[in-house]
Amino acid sequence: MRILVVEDDTQISAFIAKGLREDGHVVDCVDNGRDGLFMATTEAYAAVVLDRMLPGLDGLTVLRALRGAGNAVPVLLLTALADVDHRVEGLRAGADDYLVKPFAFAELSARLDGLSRRSPAASPAAPSTRLQVADLELDLLRRTASRAGRAIELLPREFMLLEYLMRNAGRVVTRTMLLESVWNYHFDPQTNVIDVHISRLRQKIDHGFASTLLHTVRGAGYRLDG
Repeated sequence: MRILVVEDDTQISAFIAKGLREDGHVVDCVDNGRDGLFMATTEAYAAVVLDRMLPGLDGLTVLRALRGAGNAVPVLLLTALADVDHRVEGLRAGADDYLVKPFAFAELSARLDGLSRRSPAASPAAPSTRLQVADLELDLLRRTASRAGRAIELLPREFMLLEYLMRNAGRVVTRTMLLESVWNYHFDPQTNVIDVHISRLRQKIDHGFASTLLHTVRGAGYRLDG
């Protein structure tokens, strides 16, 4: 799943993102309500993890704005407010589920799985579990890749990298975006890890084929397209 995490506590946000990425999900993180609302209304997500107390716009305001705009993305509301009245207020504002801090990651993961199972976004009419760019295909359930029917063996990190590039096909993906989304680095460690993985991935998906899919955009990053 592609999941948006809207949480202003950087430690909690990093904790959630790390766990979700290890579970194979693609995660975007923002630290304020305005950016959260913008991302949730301009990008396609399978679920949103939304903190209640946020700078800019608080979580309930973001939630009401989403529902008022007809956006039915499943929302798991996080909060330190544990009393019944606050939980009821969050649910009535449009939250699909409610989790009180502090929490165990296993419970958050299980609740997101539950939301995906009962959400219309998880039905057969929803986004496929297969990604395709030109003749390159990625099966997210079987964790397999192929191009023009030829199987491609990918290491786990290579699979995550290719999935992120395919989900952003046609757009330039920067080094910072890759470090945060694939390696969970929130700083640039000044290593050549991206260059090495991009080189290996290019060799696997482009070598021996008539057309090149993975392009380097000088001074900007990388772009995958047909």
